[in-house]
Amino acid sequence: MATYKSLKGQPIQVLTADPPAPVEGQVWVVANPGTASVMKGYALGTGSWASGGNLNTGRQNLGGNGLQTAALAFGGQVGSTFKGETELYNGTGWSEVADLNTDRSYVRGLGVSTAALCAAGITPPATRVAVVESWDGSSWTEVNDLNQIRRSGHAIGTTAAGLYFAGNIPPNTGKTESWNGTSWTEVNDLNTARDALGGGGTAALGLAAGGQTGPGIQVESWDGTSWTETTDMNAKKVSHGSAGLTQDAVLVFGGEIAPTNLTEQWNGTSWTEVGDMAAGTYGLTGTGTSSLALAAGRNPNSVATEEWTIPLATVSFDID
Repeated sequence: MATYKSLKGQPIQVLTADPPAPVEGQVWVVANPGTASVMKGYALGTGSWASGGNLNTGRQNLGGNGLQTAALAFGGQVGSTFKGETELYNGTGWSEVADLNTDRSYVRGLGVSTAALCAAGITPPATRVAVVESWDGSSWTEVNDLNQIRRSGHAIGTTAAGLYFAGNIPPNTGKTESWNGTSWTEVNDLNTARDALGGGGTAALGLAAGGQTGPGIQVESWDGTSWTETTDMNAKKVSHGSAGLTQDAVLVFGGEIAPTNLTEQWNGTSWTEVGDMAAGTYGLTGTGTSSLALAAGRNPNSVATEEWTIPLATVSFDID
């Protein structure tokens, strides 16, 4: 059996009290004469949602991408008016930047706040499109369209290697397309056609979660070639937000199916219900990681932003 020292390069420290400034992943044992020894570590604690800075333009069915401290929100709609506004979040507040070239709703984004894509959606009056625009940190430029027009799919990855999957044509579809930095190529479909879903990960290792078709709890994993059904979520989710940059760490939250403020976290094997959002919501965008996520906008035409944070904390381990 491998020892901790062989795996980590040093033995577990035996201390009389918790260290004053532990670092993530550090493990130690607190041992005092006459008391039971306790193994402890410095790891992620309990997550919760808190209010963030409001959007300048309240809206729903918008797109977004990036991190909790550096995110973009773009597109969406206010009533029957489709929007092209783009806003940049710095961890505290939103600033208006250059608009999309094509005003649209039900869009999806991938990438980071300085290099992003906005894909598909609906333009006035209610026309599904395959339009894709690229963001360079200051402006949007039209690039090659998706092969399939649609709305309400999901996108993951980067501007060099991305994936767009599912959506409504109509009908709902499982079509998946891969982006190589220049153009889109059709690859293997999802097993369950759907729209209004979430997910996370990369173009090589991704996750699709929930959506409008069937029970709405279905989850599929992407291995770079094909989709495989995996463990279902605990509750149905449609038009929800999601965050996660790796396949084994994804957060899903909100949605239009009660309970509408529920948050679930994926660890690569199973889903766990965690802290609820402050308000039940759908039609929002989500971005960030499973431990530092951002939710912005919602129905009806809200400016609300919520930040999800899992802080590092000292935790005890069961060593039986």
